Amino acid sequence: MRPGAGGGPAPRPPARVVPSWAEPLAASASRVVGGPLGRHALVGRSRFWTPLRVVLLMAVVVLAMSWLGKSACLQQYPTADGTLALDWQNSRQYVAMCYSDTVPLYGIERLDDPAALPYRDPWTETAQDGSETVRYMEYPVLTGFFQWANARLADGWLAVASHVPLPSGLPVVVYFDLVAVWLALSWLVVVRSVHRLRPHRPWDAALVAISPLVLVHAFTNFDALAVAFALGGLVAVARRRPVLGGILLGLGGAAKLYPLLLLLPVIMVGLRRREPGPVWRTVVGAAVSWLAVNLPVAVAYPAGWWEFFRLNQSRPADPDSLYYALSYFTGWDGFDGPLKHGEVPVILDAVTAGLFVVVCAGLAVLAARAPRPPRLASLAFLVVAAFLLVNKVWSPQYSLWLVPLAVLALPRWRLLLAWMAVDALVWVPRMFYYLGTDHKGLPPDWFLGAVLVRDAFVVVLCVLVVRSVLRPETDPLRAPGSAADPDWPAADADARPVPASVVRV
Repeated sequence: MRPGAGGGPAPRPPARVVPSWAEPLAASASRVVGGPLGRHALVGRSRFWTPLRVVLLMAVVVLAMSWLGKSACLQQYPTADGTLALDWQNSRQYVAMCYSDTVPLYGIERLDDPAALPYRDPWTETAQDGSETVRYMEYPVLTGFFQWANARLADGWLAVASHVPLPSGLPVVVYFDLVAVWLALSWLVVVRSVHRLRPHRPWDAALVAISPLVLVHAFTNFDALAVAFALGGLVAVARRRPVLGGILLGLGGAAKLYPLLLLLPVIMVGLRRREPGPVWRTVVGAAVSWLAVNLPVAVAYPAGWWEFFRLNQSRPADPDSLYYALSYFTGWDGFDGPLKHGEVPVILDAVTAGLFVVVCAGLAVLAARAPRPPRLASLAFLVVAAFLLVNKVWSPQYSLWLVPLAVLALPRWRLLLAWMAVDALVWVPRMFYYLGTDHKGLPPDWFLGAVLVRDAFVVVLCVLVVRSVLRPETDPLRAPGSAADPDWPAADADARPVPASVVRV
């Protein structure tokens, strides 16, 4: 037996959680195959079908279904001159609900031009009022070059396909499929990471694998890449590798800024535990990796690099936000009043930033005064959820950020699946809102009402997570009287419970 920190026996590994005993939803579903697991059932007899492999297979199936959902927007048709064109006729992307930012951005951001380089080469955008704006790649550096690299891979694929029999099509279709492969692999990394963080609850990762939000939004944008970096960073921190964790969070921040928000809960937990070592190593690792990616582009092409920040400053409240819904249902003109095209909503930006600072200050107080040090996953979920709720933009794929964090913070299957289903269904009125009532679409009320229901669900999740912090005995991840956190590195490696061995089913 491995000795513990004090020379005695090591702590026993956490008891394995059987979902059909602990989760009402799993217990109800198990009736289809004979009911909950029996007390004397033999577990671990299969050499191949471990819980991890089963969960990854589930993820592959859902990702394949997600790709099929977007495939309606990849159809091609012959034009009058015999060339092929993408079939987005009659607003097909909205009617079929298959819209993905990946497809229009291929042309808008000049990814179809091999000579154009992101952040270096601009283009001119003409507004409805006739004004022109010089535009650059609008995404953070890692995501921008991720798109560019896949566009060049598509060029290479088509060049080879012209000489050997390979599946082919329009360049944008090949580009989308290549991007989809990397995004699917990224989500498999997310599923694997959740499994590694919960070895005694391996089936919690199934919620990440089969989430309705993954079914709808895995390929809507490029966010799965950032989520993979974020979860990889949390795994590294939990495994006593804070520098690597920081590096991964910094790379995630170079893809989408949200992974950098996870540094806030790392700081809060580290201060509460009086363990500054993992904190500063994580923060320094994140700063170094973020700068290593961004600094060369910022120095070489400052205008192009700044485009992401400029665009986010100048964006008004999107229809996905609470501010827009409030304005629509009450007739309020917003904090800044009517804005001209490109005019910066200065007051709205200040309000959203101020609200987020206030919420983070409240979470810092919560972390300091909780009966036990809060779990890192709990604070991570609260920080990201608060950011989305008070922000002026909540693009539909942003909800993917919350999926693994919600599972790690509040593993209550029925509640989480209900929220994910509601959030995913917002896509339906959203698409028909964009279609417009003139084309048999829906009025804004349906979409904005769905947004408010989605936000209310997230607020309920936040309240329950706060409750688990204030009343640790209600937290299913906490043993009675224990301050251990499966997401935080123990001060002594031997003081950390030995992870449960992988279960075979």
